[in-house]
Amino acid sequence: MQNLFLHDHMEKLNVSEACEYINYVSGLLRAKDQIVVHIQDMEGANADTDPEARNSIPEITVAPTDIQMAKEFSNAFWKTDLEQLLREHGVEFIIVAGFAAEHCVTFTINGAQERGFQAALLQKAILSTRPDAITSIYRDRHMISYPVIEFLMETMA
Repeated sequence: MQNLFLHDHMEKLNVSEACEYINYVSGLLRAKDQIVVHIQDMEGANADTDPEARNSIPEITVAPTDIQMAKEFSNAFWKTDLEQLLREHGVEFIIVAGFAAEHCVTFTINGAQERGFQAALLQKAILSTRPDAITSIYRDRHMISYPVIEFLMETMA
């Protein structure tokens, strides 16, 4: 959910609706001291010459306690410290949301499952410039809705 990738697609992709779901669920997780990780896709970007690459779109709430991690490949687990970070925090289940259903989202959820994490997509919080990619990923992967997440957060001690 970065300026670099979404700047020209804000209205066409209904980015604000996806951000509403992402922000709401992120708030639920923070309220129960669960970690929220923002992955920044740096593939082909240079942080010095392309400062927009690291910035989340303004519609995404990034809290001071959130963790931001850069990646160079579509799979956020590949050649990053994401797996180690999640294990250090005792995370067993991850929720994936964001842009590029056919690339980053698919490869990251696959990477999570390959490493033994339970993983699901946040319903209505996945974007793509290809509508068929969203249909495909929703058909082929586990999804979770925010009411289910609300329930799970309420049952946490």
